[in-house]
Amino acid sequence: MAQRIRAASVRQLLIDQGHEFSEFEGGEWDPGFRVAQAGRRAVHVFYDGPGEAEQLEAITSELRAAGYHVVASQQDRGGRRRLEVTRP
Repeated sequence: MAQRIRAASVRQLLIDQGHEFSEFEGGEWDPGFRVAQAGRRAVHVFYDGPGEAEQLEAITSELRAAGYHVVASQQDRGGRRRLEVTRP
């Protein structure tokens, strides 16, 4: 069973790795990553901006190197790409 995980921990790790956090300003998201808690044992990571696929791949590598389990997925009905992050 997966361990509990906090979005704030994943966010801080990615910021420490040099990734820019995306903020909602002027009616749209700035380029960068966002995290969302997806229950007690999972976090979703999104990337806003150009190069979404490449950025998600880089984030996947960094999270896996830090000991997280990462699965690429997509929201229902052709929605946003995201990473599902858990702690084994």
